[in-house]
Amino acid sequence: MRINADFSKPAIVNRSNAEWVLSPESGVDRIMLDRIGDEVARATSIVRYAPGSSFARHEHAKGEEFLVLEGVFSDNHGDYPAGFYVRNPPGSGHSPYSLDGCRILVKLRQFDAKDLTPIVIDTRDTKLWQLHKSADILPLYQFGSEQVAMMRIAADQKHTFGDVSAGFEIFVVSGTIHYDDGNLPAESWLRFPAGHFADLLAVSDTVLWVKTGHLPI
Repeated sequence: MRINADFSKPAIVNRSNAEWVLSPESGVDRIMLDRIGDEVARATSIVRYAPGSSFARHEHAKGEEFLVLEGVFSDNHGDYPAGFYVRNPPGSGHSPYSLDGCRILVKLRQFDAKDLTPIVIDTRDTKLWQLHKSADILPLYQFGSEQVAMMRIAADQKHTFGDVSAGFEIFVVSGTIHYDDGNLPAESWLRFPAGHFADLLAVSDTVLWVKTGHLPI
């Protein structure tokens, strides 16, 4: 399976037009944003757990990172309410479930083999945010050229992304952004290769998850 698998081209998924796809586990569905492979895949997805659903224990041979969008995601390590950002490095494993249901943004098999630092951050902690005039920023992680952060952009503010080696990726956590000739609501996703720029306008107060310097070249 190959979905948005050409990293030399921009890719955009408008959440309004996206469809849920059943997973092998009952009660767990996915919106596939990009994917190379079948059930074992390099993948970026929105995953939805129905109340009481679970996924079989598995290991992260090439790492996993996720951001909880709604509800509470749980595993044998703890409970992660909406707003938690977690990195499970290569070699880790868990048995995920959700008692009351949840949605997460998850990226699989995309870690550098030397990136072995587990991370758990509550992005709702106001003390972690750095206040700036154009956009407030919460740095989440950096390894080599890869950088991950949250951004808050006030309504009617513009922000330009680009000029990043190894490209950049944006996920709309909340709010709405305008790009090109249309609006992208919460849980929309954009990815751009090196050499590209994206001028975004926040239609409403907006929170973005942003990753730069990480795409295959």
